[in-house]
Amino acid sequence: MRIGVAAAEVALATFARNMDLDDLGEDGVEFEGAIGPLEWPLFSLVIDTLAESHAGDERSLDERRTEALNDLARICMAAKGRRAGAA
Repeated sequence: MRIGVAAAEVALATFARNMDLDDLGEDGVEFEGAIGPLEWPLFSLVIDTLAESHAGDERSLDERRTEALNDLARICMAAKGRRAGAA
């Protein structure tokens, strides 16, 4: 499944509004308690899609979600760079 740029940007903005980076310490990534119920469906769809496990992937869900956040930031930065280059 592919993630649309608009969905990625909304998910990243949701993350930025609701999460404190200090809360992302050793205890893992607890998104559902921090993100409101109106924003949760889209955010969870994007993160869960990016954090999908594949055969042979031995990473924990927290490791996959952390990498998904990195992927999400890269998607948004690439889209922003393309829009800036087109202007």
